[in-house]
Amino acid sequence: MLLSQIKTLDGRTAVVMRDGTEAHEVQGFPSTLELAQHCIAEGRTLAEVLSSRRPGPAVDLRAALDERRVLPPLTHPDPAHLLVTGTGLTHLGSALTRDAMHRDDNVADTPVTDSMRMFRMGLEGGRPEEGREGVQPEWFYKGDGHCVVAPGAELRMPGFAQDGGEEPEIAGLYVIGPDGVPFRLGFALGNEFSDHVMEKVNYLYLAHSKLRQASYGPEILVGRLPEDIRGTSRVRRGGEVLFEQPFLSGEANMSHSIANLEHHHFKYDQFRRPGDVHVHMFGTATLSFAAGVVTEPGDVFEIEAPAFGLPLTNRLGRAPAATAAVAVRAL
Repeated sequence: MLLSQIKTLDGRTAVVMRDGTEAHEVQGFPSTLELAQHCIAEGRTLAEVLSSRRPGPAVDLRAALDERRVLPPLTHPDPAHLLVTGTGLTHLGSALTRDAMHRDDNVADTPVTDSMRMFRMGLEGGRPEEGREGVQPEWFYKGDGHCVVAPGAELRMPGFAQDGGEEPEIAGLYVIGPDGVPFRLGFALGNEFSDHVMEKVNYLYLAHSKLRQASYGPEILVGRLPEDIRGTSRVRRGGEVLFEQPFLSGEANMSHSIANLEHHHFKYDQFRRPGDVHVHMFGTATLSFAAGVVTEPGDVFEIEAPAFGLPLTNRLGRAPAATAAVAVRAL
């Protein structure tokens, strides 16, 4: 079962459910957040609630996507109450890319990087027994709901950015219940857009490099995450494929379990604030940057995996460069 949000032709926001090829509106819920909150209040799952309702009007989801009417599949009316975060070095092979970015090939016997150390920690302790706490992963903050752009919309790098690179990932989508319990709606494709040139300068610039826009969707896969996800990440330029590589995800291809990554995010009290929405990215091992691609405004990122429905596409843009430093005024 797949869920999404669209703007209808008459200007409403609607929740869309898709099972197979047929998609239709979910009546009675103008947003996936309100649907989730209803399920929490009723003590029922999404599948239980949706199966008990008569289908609404049919929806051509592909046409809606082409017409830029598809919204991020989970949003909050107050963007400050939606947090976008993520983890890195969680996938088998992910450390090789990061390690290469921070290793000095001109120095013999370069010490093991912090990236490789953390990756090895995940291999050794990132998949604890059920109910046990494993080693904590790398964690980063991207922004609140203001950094989110819809599927098909432009991912815009700041004028000061040195790079605008895609990161094809799986995102977990969550709503915090009234008693502070996190509830997962499901999983979506994500583009955890980052500045890899800035990060490569120094590992301590990682936090800066992540403060960029992000996109996820178009659809939420309701239920458990498949063990073995095999998708494709592409960069197109002028209609031609500039870069194409498979990306692997799911726990069969990860050094951490999803439960361990979720625990180490939601163990913090501030991330269990009732009513908040969380979009948490689970990491990747595939980057066009690692293949030597230098992206340019106008390039199109395309991320797809069959289980997640429609592909996630976004065009790269750049904001104008600032003409002066930001000045702070004293009161």
